[in-house]
Amino acid sequence: MLGLLLATLALALDLSAVKSEPKPEKRSELALTYANTALDAAKTAYQQGRWAETQAALADVDSAVTLSYESLTETGKNPRKTTAFKNAEKATRELLRRLTGFRDFMSAVDHAAVDPVVAKVNQVHDQLIQGIMAGK
Repeated sequence: MLGLLLATLALALDLSAVKSEPKPEKRSELALTYANTALDAAKTAYQQGRWAETQAALADVDSAVTLSYESLTETGKNPRKTTAFKNAEKATRELLRRLTGFRDFMSAVDHAAVDPVVAKVNQVHDQLIQGIMAGK
């Protein structure tokens, strides 16, 4: 139920609205929800042959994931002791899986558009894992 509510909320918001959220942990969560919504938009645009919209939506995914990670680091909290970091790790892992699936669906010629986004999400995911697994 909460996931559906967040997804609906993300559809109504743009990234600037997500940036205006004052609570960094909530901003991170909203940014990742927005990233998933942007990926859905990229898939739809790609299937309809709207290449410029596909690229713009993929850029939104990249920006949203960056915003999410920056918001979490802004908290100054220990990643190992904060559930928001673990939730972001799980969300980026799922987003990475979805991006890889989208890449596999695309024509080989179009892979270059999604590869940098996959690399960025993978980098953020790795940073989250390192923060969670690191000691004091």
